[in-house]
Amino acid sequence: MADHQEASVTLPSDPASVAAARRYVAEVLSEWGLPDGTDTADSVRLIVSELATNAVQHTFGQSPTFTVDIRLEREEWLRVGVTDSHPRWPKRLPAAVQQDNGRGMVIIRWLTAEAGGRLSVSPTEDGGKTVWIALPWAVGAPARTRTGC
Repeated sequence: MADHQEASVTLPSDPASVAAARRYVAEVLSEWGLPDGTDTADSVRLIVSELATNAVQHTFGQSPTFTVDIRLEREEWLRVGVTDSHPRWPKRLPAAVQQDNGRGMVIIRWLTAEAGGRLSVSPTEDGGKTVWIALPWAVGAPARTRTGC
């Protein structure tokens, strides 16, 4: 068994890409032994959806693509990162009851903490950033390598 599994996809910064990112991550997690419909799979899909939405909406057209990276490290930690080339880092904003948006990072932080994970942001070489979540991998089945990526 490999100590490290990886998968990645780069998508256009378009609202339709959010669903594509969710589907891609669900497929990879399923191949690695995390069945669809589990609490962890559902949480990761929601987190990816929120991160991808942020990459599309809050880069103001300055990031033509975003990349979703998925890593399974020693079958202990699942790391998921969404990278865009916009220099502005996410900020914690108060979400008024009347707002229809602005709660993405609150949801991401809450789901990550609830699963015993952590959230971090790291700069990229091109001046953008990657928002990472790391969650404990609690799947009994061994992970399988994703081919073709």
